[in-house]
Amino acid sequence: MILPRTPSFRLDGKRALVAGASSGIGLGCAVALAEAGAHVVMAARGRERLDAAVKAMGEAGHSAEALTLDIADIDGMRDTLAPLGPLDILVNSAGIARHSPALETAPADYDTVMAANVRGAYFLAVGAAHGMAQAGKGGSIITISSQMAHVGGPDRAVYCASKHAVEGFTKAMAIEWGPQRIRVNTICPTFIRTPLTEPTFADPERVAWIEEKIKLGRVGEVEDIMGATVFLASDASALVTGTSLLIDGGWTAD
Repeated sequence: MILPRTPSFRLDGKRALVAGASSGIGLGCAVALAEAGAHVVMAARGRERLDAAVKAMGEAGHSAEALTLDIADIDGMRDTLAPLGPLDILVNSAGIARHSPALETAPADYDTVMAANVRGAYFLAVGAAHGMAQAGKGGSIITISSQMAHVGGPDRAVYCASKHAVEGFTKAMAIEWGPQRIRVNTICPTFIRTPLTEPTFADPERVAWIEEKIKLGRVGEVEDIMGATVFLASDASALVTGTSLLIDGGWTAD
């Protein structure tokens, strides 16, 4: 009897771009891919923290380089990505949150969130897919979405709208790009302790709401996202596309 073999989770020889890689979830994703053997282009708007992150990656024995990138600037993003050549993996963790009651939403805040979370994410995926298709070797595109792409929440109408949109274009892109063996998926975390979520965790009422919703009884840590990133980037998920991986502690189960 010939036994089946588990597909490899290794990423040796792969080139990955991680947007939003200077801190939080993006940094965790970059570390996870590098630990699995990928060379990681770490991209973010701010250079100081990005350079510090790349330096730490090198000291840990990982292969990484820094790239200044603002995904809300579509023309600038296109010019910046062109010299990179085809990628094997894209992880987009860049995003913005501007929370307020829906009745108090400022048009400027709406536009800022949509420019990064939807428009920027859309065209970053398109840019990566162009290179993958031209190279003819397929690839994996992963967007860090949110559990809020599947539910609603107080003061989060704009953020929820942006993440629901990400889920929609992910499914459509997966259908279109499947013949080129380009897989397109999202990771949807619950509340993860990062610099972005510090204001939320400083609010006792919000913390009580979060703890009541998460069935496993704890909030998320960056490490909770890392294994999922490697899975979706690797051959272990070779038949997974057009879907979302919910890392929400059971939030959306009811």
